[in-house]
Amino acid sequence: MRCNSSNVRQHGRTTKNRQRWYCLDCHHTFLWRKSSTKHFHWFKQWVVEGYSVRQLSNISKLSQSTVNRCIWYWLKHPPQRKYSFSTVRYLICDGTFLEHRTGIYAVMNAHTKQLVYGAYNIPEGAHTLPIVYQSLAAAGSSPESVTVDGNPQQIKYLHLVWPSIILQRCIVHVQRQGLSWCRRNPKRTDTKHLREIFLRLCTVKTSAQAQQFIADVIAWENRFGVTIDQSTVRGWVFSDLLRARSMLLKALPNMFHFTTNNHIPSSTNTLESYFSRLKEHYRHHRGLAIHHHDAYFKWYFYFVPGKNNNTK
Repeated sequence: MRCNSSNVRQHGRTTKNRQRWYCLDCHHTFLWRKSSTKHFHWFKQWVVEGYSVRQLSNISKLSQSTVNRCIWYWLKHPPQRKYSFSTVRYLICDGTFLEHRTGIYAVMNAHTKQLVYGAYNIPEGAHTLPIVYQSLAAAGSSPESVTVDGNPQQIKYLHLVWPSIILQRCIVHVQRQGLSWCRRNPKRTDTKHLREIFLRLCTVKTSAQAQQFIADVIAWENRFGVTIDQSTVRGWVFSDLLRARSMLLKALPNMFHFTTNNHIPSSTNTLESYFSRLKEHYRHHRGLAIHHHDAYFKWYFYFVPGKNNNTK
């Protein structure tokens, strides 16, 4: 048999003095049958460190054709990860684009900083997200809270699958988008005051600070809201002010759950950081055949399931 796991140990020898191995994941013993399987370590370096075939050939003293055969062999045998959701209560959900509209969607355990789900070519839309969340629920996932970036499709289908879930809006996304719409040097008085509010958002750490922030937003709305609604001004500057105001008012009820429960992360930064490292390694293999992309990312998620993994 063939084992796709790297979590193996030596397990005696056969009558012909061949090394037998024991898989700690599937609990089977086996023999390496192909020469490609002997070089699994170099395949791991290709995935995790982003080494090229030529670099691996120089390091391992193997021919480039041997390294290529090893890579092709393991890409044809991607791992099948099994996750345990029984103790996962706090999640971070986010997606990222790799090229054009093709991307990755991942779900991370906020406590352990480990992925509990990751898949290639899963857009954040109505056709795929319900399937993802329903599959997680079927596997036993019943989270207490999820931190999201504000994608309306995510919010809609998370509430649909888990009606009582707490949705924490990423305050970094709210601040970044709000400052972008307010611009660096606004001329309008209302926009200047709104920009000051956005600048203070990431300094909120306690319930008292959160209440003060909410009071400042309400005071701003009471002062400028009616004037904005009655304004006949048109143009892209005013339109962006309307967007910033609308986003802030809609996000406000779900922005500060983390101040009353320190297990809830205030942002999706941990998962964004994971995506950043993944993209850096993936760019080293941008010539990889399209039909191998799914297997490549399955192996990456397998080797590097979280933020603090030692990949050496």
